[in-house]
Amino acid sequence: MTAPSLAAAPAALTGRRNLEGNEACALGAIRAGCRFFAGYPITPSSEVAETMARELPKVGGTFIQMEDEIASMGAVIGASMGGVTAMTATSGPGFSLKQENLGYACGAEIPCVIVNVMRGGPSTGMPTRPAQGDILQARWGTHGDHAVIVLAPASVGEAYSETIRAVELSETLRVPVVVLLDEVIGHLTETVDLGAVAEAPGIARPFATGPREGFLPYAETADLVPPMPRPGDGYRSHCTGLTHGPDGFPTQNPAVAAAALTRTTDKLVLHRARIESWREQATEDADLLIVAIGISARAARQAVKDLRAEGLKVGLFRPVTLWPFPETPLREAVAAAGTRKVLVPEMNQGQLVLEVERVLAGRAEVTGLSRIDGETLTPDEIAGAAREALK
Repeated sequence: MTAPSLAAAPAALTGRRNLEGNEACALGAIRAGCRFFAGYPITPSSEVAETMARELPKVGGTFIQMEDEIASMGAVIGASMGGVTAMTATSGPGFSLKQENLGYACGAEIPCVIVNVMRGGPSTGMPTRPAQGDILQARWGTHGDHAVIVLAPASVGEAYSETIRAVELSETLRVPVVVLLDEVIGHLTETVDLGAVAEAPGIARPFATGPREGFLPYAETADLVPPMPRPGDGYRSHCTGLTHGPDGFPTQNPAVAAAALTRTTDKLVLHRARIESWREQATEDADLLIVAIGISARAARQAVKDLRAEGLKVGLFRPVTLWPFPETPLREAVAAAGTRKVLVPEMNQGQLVLEVERVLAGRAEVTGLSRIDGETLTPDEIAGAAREALK
C-alpha cells in the first residue's frame, strides 16, 4: 500500500496560507497520506484534532474522538495494523497516558505519528503556558530500550514539513515518530507555502509480498525493516508486545531476544543519514555555540544577530531531529570552529543540556540556561548568558 504522492495533494493543501502551527501539523499529515486520526481534546494541542476533524473527511479519511488518551493511542495502533497511515495528538498529561501503548508500537514496530504540544508540568501543570519539559520523556517515556524518532519543529512551516517527514520516516522504517512542538510554535500564526515542500518519491510502507507459506513477520532484511503483513492479504502473523523472534511468537531465548532488540535500534543507526536534520547559523568561527530547539531557538537566533553586531563570535546549532540526536554534526561544528563554550537555553530545568554534555564531553565547556515560569526565554536573556559565558 502506498500513501498518496505529495505531488497529488488535494487543492486545499496547495498555495500560501496563514496557519497556526497546530493547523499546519495536521495539514502536513494529511498531505503525507495520513487517513486516520484518533484523539482526545487537550490544551494546547486541540487545534490539531479540530483541523483533522474538518479536513480528513474531505480526502476520505477517518476522524474519531475517543473516550480518553489511552484509547486514542490504541485506536491509532489498530488502524496502522490494518494498513492505514495513522496519527494522534496530545500534550504532556496525555502523552504520559499514551506511553504504554507507545511502547507496544515500538516493540511490535507499528508505524504511527504522535504529536506532543508541550505545556508546563508536571501533572496538570500550566495547560495554557509554554514549556519544553518533555524532551527526555519523548525519548525515554516508555520503559525498556526502544527505538523512536523525535522531530522538533521551530516554525509553522516546519510544523508542516516535519510532520510530512514524520509520516515518511514512520511508514518506511516501521517506527513510531514523535513530533515535539512547544505551545508557542503550536499557536503561532505564520504564512506557509503549502506547495513549497520538496516532493518526496512517494511514501510507501514495506508491505509483505511473495510466498505466504513460511512467512516470517519479523525476518531480518538488508535494510532491517521487515515487510509488514496486511489483514486480508493471506499472511499468517502474530503481533505481540512480548519479546519475539522472527516468527513473531514470544521467546526467552537469550540470543534471539538480543538479536530482536538490536535490530530495531540498529535500524535507526543504518538509516541515520536520512533521519538526522539540523540547522546552523554563524557556526563557522563561533567562540560560543548556542544549542536550542523550538521557540527557544528562535530567541537564540535573534540573540546571535545581536551578539554578532557587538563583535562577539556566537553561533547557533539547532537540532531538528532531536532523537536520535545529531551528535556527529554537533561535534564537527564545534571542532571546525574551535568552539570553547556551548550554551543550552531551554524551558525546563536542564534536559537538552544533559545530551549536549554527553556529546561534547571534553570538547567544550557546556552551560545550561533554564526558564520554568511559564514564560519564554528572550533574546536578551540568552545574549546576557552568552556574554557572561564568554568572560
